[in-house]
Amino acid sequence: MPKVFDNNKVAIIGCGRVGMTLAFSLAHTQVVNELVLFGRRQSRLNGEALDLEHGLSFLNTKRIKPSTNCMDLKESDIVIITAGAAQKPGETRLDLVAKNKAIISEIIPKVVRYAPEAIIIMVTNPVDVLTYHAYKLTRLPKGRIFGSGTLLDTARFRFHLSEFLNVNPKSIHAYILGEHGDTSFPVLSSATVGSQPLSLFPNFSEVKALEAYEKTRQAAYRIIEAKGYTQYGIASAVSHLVKAIFSDSKKVLPVSIPLHRYLETISGVALSVPCVVGRNGVEQILTPKLDWQEKKLLEKSAETIKQYV
Repeated sequence: MPKVFDNNKVAIIGCGRVGMTLAFSLAHTQVVNELVLFGRRQSRLNGEALDLEHGLSFLNTKRIKPSTNCMDLKESDIVIITAGAAQKPGETRLDLVAKNKAIISEIIPKVVRYAPEAIIIMVTNPVDVLTYHAYKLTRLPKGRIFGSGTLLDTARFRFHLSEFLNVNPKSIHAYILGEHGDTSFPVLSSATVGSQPLSLFPNFSEVKALEAYEKTRQAAYRIIEAKGYTQYGIASAVSHLVKAIFSDSKKVLPVSIPLHRYLETISGVALSVPCVVGRNGVEQILTPKLDWQEKKLLEKSAETIKQYV
């Protein structure tokens, strides 16, 4: 049975740049009724909430609650975790493992205690390591806890492909899978544009496609070097996930999910693979057609992440 949402209540834990950009995005989705801004400093949260509340006349969101009290997580339908140290210039996402594992270890038991029925979306980096860590802490069904994964990477890749294909990114079906990080990889062997194989599409060039992937892989580093942090892309991606859940859209999206005997060889790790997302969270894990090289790249991603799990 699909989960029934009574409140369409979303709690964001961690209200820094990513958390608050996400809050702003969610307030404009027309699907969130109640938004909880959960953090450590009540005075700052009050200011953030008041700033958002001044726009409620133009939105469907009915209530914004700033809080440092775990009781306010109760009856949340979705809890989104963005709390943690941010990636700095020169750092990889995996450099954040130790400090963010400690933060997640503190947060997750509270979420499970006060919002036991919630779907949990992990956003904090390194998202694959922390998704699996949180999954082990919660003992929830794995579809109820998953990470934003390579959803943003995939959107970036489709955008960069669209630049030379001259096609709307929404019409390009090409995934970035594996780690949300340096061992991610593009699935070109089964990519399509309007049901036509990408490799047969006019203007296609494998060299340009790999250049598009390299731009995708370097995107976060370039943005962090230029402005110090990323915020808009990830907020848009997670907002899209929330809409997919509340609308029970059954969309196929690449998100980070704990895997067991995936492709018979991959277990004990969370990685991004195509998943059906609906009212119960991840409702089905799909197995895309990968060529030999792509399978090896997914295995490499798994081995890399396992070193940190």
